[in-house]
Amino acid sequence: MKQVLQDVRTGEVAVAEVPSPKVLPGCVLVRMAASLVSAGTERASSEFARKNLLQKAKARPDLVREVMAKIQRDGLFSALGAVRNRLDQPSALGYSSAGTVVGAGEGVNDLRPGDRVACAGAGFAVHAEFACVPRLLTAPIPGGEATVSFEEAAFTTVGAVALHGMRTAEAKLGDVVAIIGLGLLGQLTVQILKAAGCRVLGMDIAPGRAALALRLGAEAACTTDSEFRDLCRQASGGQGADSVIIAAETSSSAPVHLAAEVARDRGIVVSVGVVGLELDRRPFYEKELDFRVARSYGPGRYDVAYEQKGRDYPIGYVRWTETRNMQAFLQLLAGKKLDLQSLITHRFPVESARGAYELITGEAHEPHLGVLITYSEEAAETSRVEVRASAPNTAGRKEVSLGLLGAGGFAMSTLLPAIKQISGVEFAGVCAANGSHARHAADKFGFRYCATDEAQILEDAAVSTIAIATRHNLHAVQVLNALHAGKHVFCEKPLCLREEELAGMVTAYSAANSLLMVGFNRRFAPMAVSMKKFLAEIQEPLAMHYRVNAGYLAPDHWLNDPEQGGGRMLGEVCHFVDFLSFLAGAPPVEVQTRALANSGQYSGDNVAVSLQFANGSQGAITYLANGDRRFSKERIEVFGGGSVAVLEDFRSLELIRHGRKRIFRSRLRQDKGHRAEWQAFASAIRNGSQAPISFAELVATTLATLAAENSRLSGQPVRVDAAAFIASHSSR
Repeated sequence: MKQVLQDVRTGEVAVAEVPSPKVLPGCVLVRMAASLVSAGTERASSEFARKNLLQKAKARPDLVREVMAKIQRDGLFSALGAVRNRLDQPSALGYSSAGTVVGAGEGVNDLRPGDRVACAGAGFAVHAEFACVPRLLTAPIPGGEATVSFEEAAFTTVGAVALHGMRTAEAKLGDVVAIIGLGLLGQLTVQILKAAGCRVLGMDIAPGRAALALRLGAEAACTTDSEFRDLCRQASGGQGADSVIIAAETSSSAPVHLAAEVARDRGIVVSVGVVGLELDRRPFYEKELDFRVARSYGPGRYDVAYEQKGRDYPIGYVRWTETRNMQAFLQLLAGKKLDLQSLITHRFPVESARGAYELITGEAHEPHLGVLITYSEEAAETSRVEVRASAPNTAGRKEVSLGLLGAGGFAMSTLLPAIKQISGVEFAGVCAANGSHARHAADKFGFRYCATDEAQILEDAAVSTIAIATRHNLHAVQVLNALHAGKHVFCEKPLCLREEELAGMVTAYSAANSLLMVGFNRRFAPMAVSMKKFLAEIQEPLAMHYRVNAGYLAPDHWLNDPEQGGGRMLGEVCHFVDFLSFLAGAPPVEVQTRALANSGQYSGDNVAVSLQFANGSQGAITYLANGDRRFSKERIEVFGGGSVAVLEDFRSLELIRHGRKRIFRSRLRQDKGHRAEWQAFASAIRNGSQAPISFAELVATTLATLAAENSRLSGQPVRVDAAAFIASHSSR
């Protein structure tokens, strides 16, 4: 399918051929008919992308601080790599569209193929021939094409923004409402307020837009501040506007100052557009004005549980959610209360979508308002796109032919660059739920094809090895599917989120003739290997402490989601359990976790984990989210046999014995072992040898991590017996 993408580094807009998205649970797959280009939001995004690095840095000093902290902690080259990866990822444009449902995911019972819907949401209602959109970001279009056309319905998201702005302003029948800024959002607001029985006054510096507002229902409109002050005074009998809605887009705070002047005593000022917010206290104090910022298109916006998981707000508590605002706007269209044809100035077929961005960014000097992208009704779904000519079938040969599931940030910035450096690995196919991400990965790393249906990878006889880099809740089923397909499997940590999933893997692995590897990369780091060699001479139990300054992570981050990420204990602490097991040379046999009291700010991610190993060694993991990220992230200290080993952030290693200290440092680059890990795994596949980490170790680490989480919840120590677990679930 065709999709409009923007290069974040250069701002260049292009139409790419990408695989169609797969319909996901709680979502619908929509064949688009029309989508609206936002002259405000999308122009701002495009203008930012076109800035050079210095200009981007000046515009986003918060990101500069993040980069500087990463340089200090991880080294210059590691930080630069992260920045380059972030800039390389293409951006999917669009957030307001309409089309026809062609598929409904699990849990969607009220929409079916053939239904006409309006769609919302950045990253979902994109400019593409097909889109997978969560149910609560869609709204059925009432009537047929003659009642509400797809072109009209494509305005629904922006219409919901205008409607939410009106509700935030508490505008009521008979109120005098002033609007500053008569672009697309302002013109929609004029019409919605008129339909609600308000008296509408408008102001815009463009005479044509002021004239259009008059034609669409404004009682009066003008082009200067002084005229606007007079209009508001005259229309309100000298009292001022009951509410003022700012729909302008400017970095200046002048619209806010003007709004304060024209509002009545105890009036409401609402910012819907993007404007400067340097308020002058005097008029706001003297009139006791209420200043509000409307958040997009209503309650539910930016709430992952609402938008992506479909957890609606009860109507008795939240009357107008973003979805219900979308429905209300469509009802206004069905009732012929709004004139949108007068707002449409340009239409571009998707093949020529670049022209739309030349228009809104000013490259093409034409007046514009409503700019639409249209799509052919003949567009066909395709879950696979060939990027390069097919290579010979390598099934049964010793080469590693790789199929990748997941093309997110970690895969693109860390995993794939590491694998690319390994000789004898062929990049066959990549699959991601987002077609543009799959295509980008294929182009950047040389995969032969990209797909959005993982069956395309699993059923490819030319693929010998599957790498899994998806979200944690998908790991278990994807590992099982890959083993059943006879593939070697590399799974990024964690291996699974539940004990019953691990039991299923033991059964499947015992019946398979494949290698299984988990991305416990730290044990392969050069400094870790040196540390292990140093400790190998010690003939007594070790005392080990692993301190992790992980940093704060918002509670609504996907990693903290019990359903998707499983929490940071399962998702991240497993790394450190494995590393201490590696140093001890023995599996954990008992785990106890104690958590800091949580005031509600954290997500159970300030913990102290105590581990006892089979050879008598003792380990402690202190995992903290309450520190400063600028401080070093990881420090491992090991004591035993009159020796001390200290590893700091995999950039500094101190080895001390008999009064002699050796120090190794890497100042520019941090090496956590990703390349060496894949070198070892690929070598094992080619040579037909054992996996670099034994299956028994993978099971022991996973069981111990699950036990650590159970101990956190119960407060009691938990015994771990990996050998018994494997024996009880093995089919051999």
